[in-house]
Amino acid sequence: MVQEQKAEFVDRDLQGARFISSTLAGAVMRGVEVRGLDIDAPWLAEGSLLVNGVDVVPFVEAELNRRFPGRELRQAGDPEGLRAAWAALERAWATAVDRASSMPADAVDASVDGEWSFTQTLRHLAFAADAWLGKAVLRLPQPFHPLGQPHVEYATDGFDTSIFATEQPTLAEVLDLRAERQAMVRQFLATVTPELLAEPRRNPWSAETEVSVLHCLHVILGEEWEHLRFALRDLTTISTARPGG
Repeated sequence: MVQEQKAEFVDRDLQGARFISSTLAGAVMRGVEVRGLDIDAPWLAEGSLLVNGVDVVPFVEAELNRRFPGRELRQAGDPEGLRAAWAALERAWATAVDRASSMPADAVDASVDGEWSFTQTLRHLAFAADAWLGKAVLRLPQPFHPLGQPHVEYATDGFDTSIFATEQPTLAEVLDLRAERQAMVRQFLATVTPELLAEPRRNPWSAETEVSVLHCLHVILGEEWEHLRFALRDLTTISTARPGG
């Protein structure tokens, strides 16, 4: 990523500008017009966001937890809490799948502003489970399913993406894979112990970095909730953009 150090914008018109996969960490805005500003920051809870001197992160987190019951459990640290967190996710995603399935057939493969479609999102969540549970925690020799959806940047990070399907699978195929990976997580959590949660594992994308099993599970939970939010947002956009939506 190209970094512009200490850039200063004075009397500039950035209306409609889009910042994608960019960092604005530590950016300072003074006397700015921000009506209609749309910020999507999955890692917002890891820091602060000051608006007129008020840290709005706690308000955003509270509202997201209200909209998505069970999301507040995503940082659970014990087996019982993790099982409850996963059960809440399965319920939330079942509702989302029902909603997507009730829409016109092509809606699940529609992209909004270049984002992943609903089926691609489900494929990515399978990929995330394969990476953080299959590869990191279970240390399976061949953890990845061909229908998984990795990020495109993995192609340039020494990760062999040739194993993944290039043609779009059907929704039924994706749902079968999704059910398998949900069951894999559920079954692991059914017998996990505090001792196992504390065990070290290798970060699947950085072999020299050691993380705990609990950390790996937290990554999966975080991926699930964030992508549910993205998916529902885009389904709403698709629905309202169509006649009668």
